[in-house]
Amino acid sequence: MGAADSKSRSVSYGLDEQDNVTVIHGVKLSGDVLQRMRESGPSSSSSSSSPGAESAKPAPGTLFLLLSSAALGYTSQSHLCDMLIFQGPSRSAAETQEELRRRFEREQALVQEELARISRREREMAGDDMNPAGLRETAKTRQELDKTHNLPDALSVRARQLKKKEDELKHLEQFYKEQLQLMEKKNAEFYRQTAHMYEQQALEAEATVKPRQVSPVCSELQLQVLSCYRLNPQQTLRCSQLAKDYINCINTSKKNLLVNHG
Repeated sequence: MGAADSKSRSVSYGLDEQDNVTVIHGVKLSGDVLQRMRESGPSSSSSSSSPGAESAKPAPGTLFLLLSSAALGYTSQSHLCDMLIFQGPSRSAAETQEELRRRFEREQALVQEELARISRREREMAGDDMNPAGLRETAKTRQELDKTHNLPDALSVRARQLKKKEDELKHLEQFYKEQLQLMEKKNAEFYRQTAHMYEQQALEAEATVKPRQVSPVCSELQLQVLSCYRLNPQQTLRCSQLAKDYINCINTSKKNLLVNHG
């Protein structure tokens, strides 16, 4: 749309409801354009004295084309000359003006199309930022960033909590060790006291019980019965009389014992 040696300018613009450019701000005119504007004034007053000035004077739409070209970034001297130079003596000023007007309209249409496309793109981007999915994604991203930023603090708090818990466990461990040692000491003392009491009670019981001399009863008959059974293992009836005598002796001894202690 411009010459190869042209460069872009920062130009602000205003659009109407049909996306047509209505206002252009920030246009800085080059020295060549300013010089042509100065020359366009005196040329009209000296047209009567100079017959050849009519052919060298720019067409009525030339100044507007210069301003528009500057707004579009045409700062190259050669490009402006290509747009403003007349096609030769064979073409009239009206034809040249019409050619320039058509060229300007074509370029203005391209500019309108480009500006409308940029405007639509900006509105679409703004609409994408405001839709629910975009808002949710933005909120989620912010939450993740907040979590990332708060992660060191959370880790520090968690480390302090773990340190406090570890100290509590160590304190409980020491407390239980002390309690266990105390219980073992109490058990040992209780066992010692119980053993001492048992010994005392045994001594007291021995002191209260009187010793008695006990002699076997019917010991001779007992020996005779045992000897008879050994000698006659297959004929035990031979020992029956001795057994009866032994039983009678035992019963008599019991009766005598009861009578003596009764």
